[in-house]
Amino acid sequence: MADFDQELDASGLNCPLPILRAKKTLNGMEADQVLHVIATDPGSVKDFDAFSKQTGNELVESKEDGGKFHFMIKKI
Repeated sequence: MADFDQELDASGLNCPLPILRAKKTLNGMEADQVLHVIATDPGSVKDFDAFSKQTGNELVESKEDGGKFHFMIKKI
């Protein structure tokens, strides 16, 4: 079983679209659910870090794998 509840593929999108789509997706999720975001914009690393601090959601994981950036965001 996957360790996330929903997945958002924001590959090919540039800032601020991955953040905006993640925000919209998280709004429809329950507390304690985890959103897995896939992005290709290198700027998304600092964007998601700032986003989680601003919104209070927990950035559980942030990693880069073969040019793709993966973020696990837990809704608080």
